[in-house]
Amino acid sequence: MTGETAYESKDLRDFVQLRRQAIEELRTQGVLRDPNIIRAMTEVPREEFLPDDVRSYAYVDTPIPIGFGQTTSALHMTALFCEYGEMKAGQRVLEVGGGCGYMSCVYAEVVAPQEGERGIWGHVWSAELIPELAEFGQENIERLGYSDRVTFVQADASEGLLNEGPFDLIIVTSAAPEVPEDLVSQLKPDGILLIPVGGAGFNQQLIKIRKKADGRLSQENLGGVAFVPLRGKRGWRT
Repeated sequence: MTGETAYESKDLRDFVQLRRQAIEELRTQGVLRDPNIIRAMTEVPREEFLPDDVRSYAYVDTPIPIGFGQTTSALHMTALFCEYGEMKAGQRVLEVGGGCGYMSCVYAEVVAPQEGERGIWGHVWSAELIPELAEFGQENIERLGYSDRVTFVQADASEGLLNEGPFDLIIVTSAAPEVPEDLVSQLKPDGILLIPVGGAGFNQQLIKIRKKADGRLSQENLGGVAFVPLRGKRGWRT
């Protein structure tokens, strides 16, 4: 080898094979179960959403830096957001923290599958606060042909997107100091909010909130996670 890791050498030769191997590993581990989510993650080329200097690590199951102190979540976390969110075709999804756009497009493959009827397509709204990342994510989504299924905006969505709700599912990809009531209020009946809650570092819990048909809320702690802090009006002051 010439200073290049074995993984990098293999990765650069065949991203498609590496993607299939990574998805199969998640399926074997029991992280991925739903066939529609497995298909979605197999379909979306993660390498195409990453900065050039980290593309070779696209199918390492780890958060990957995308600039400006932000990361795109690990593959298993992308899968768990879909599985925990009980994601399915026809849903309206809000992603708070769109980053590079990869996860937005995985969600779009589930809620608005290309082979499905457009009349029953769902849609993904993805909001990124950092202007430069929002531009990067938007360019990725347009280049890869997802702009009819993903609306990617530069905005502070820590209070939701009032003009686009209510949503079947809201996914927050950074850790909040507490659950924002504004996000809960924008859930449809039987809607789900997934949000990491806690401070910087590893002292965070992934919380699942479901709004029942009568408006009551149920809350489930899905375990420890590690995300960058949420920024914006309902985030951490930085």
